[in-house]
Amino acid sequence: MDLARAFAALPAPRLLPAPLTRARCHGPQPSTPAPAAAAGGMLDRRRLLLIPAISITIGSFQYAFEKGAAKAEFADMPALRGKDYGKTKMRYPDYTETQSGLQYKDLRVGDGPSPKEGETVVVDWDGYTIGYYGRIFEARNKTKGGSFEGGDKDFFKFRLGSGQVIPAFEEAISGMAPGGVRRIIVPPDLGYPDNDYNKLGPKPTTFSGQRALDFVLRNQGLIDKTLLFDIELLKIIPSQ
Repeated sequence: MDLARAFAALPAPRLLPAPLTRARCHGPQPSTPAPAAAAGGMLDRRRLLLIPAISITIGSFQYAFEKGAAKAEFADMPALRGKDYGKTKMRYPDYTETQSGLQYKDLRVGDGPSPKEGETVVVDWDGYTIGYYGRIFEARNKTKGGSFEGGDKDFFKFRLGSGQVIPAFEEAISGMAPGGVRRIIVPPDLGYPDNDYNKLGPKPTTFSGQRALDFVLRNQGLIDKTLLFDIELLKIIPSQ
């Protein structure tokens, strides 16, 4: 009797749910919202396809803009040719200034007569972008390091008065004597015409020197294009 009461007091057993069928798992397909869900999925796929297309378009625009800006930086601007962009001209108290605006100082005075028009001069020279960080673009035949070292290069020759070199170079050499070394400060209007070292000498003999000079000459930024040359007059060849 006590055993029957004990069994009666036990809670009723819980029935396990029937195994889920495929129909119960997925449930009945809704009749009305189905097209909306399909449209939403198609819209999401279109959005995913638009993202790379938009990225490519933006990238192409950015590339075109940067390319145009780089081209404009070195574009020829006639109004700025030969200008120093309003910067006050530097004058050095230990230099002599000529009427043309050339400043020079003799580092070593030569011996003998100066070259005359029509005579050929043999020179060696250094070149620096003194107005822009003083970068060297040509070295004389002595060790100066890097790819600008002179080595056994051919010396520069030209005929005085022939218009083969920049005005400052010709003016400086016309007052020198063999063995002399003269340092000159060259403003833009006495330097390379149209900011192109290929039009008149002297031309840098190394690729690195040409790049260094070309960067300054063709740069349309507000930089000083004043140059410094050290010129050594080695020899005068009389005209025939």
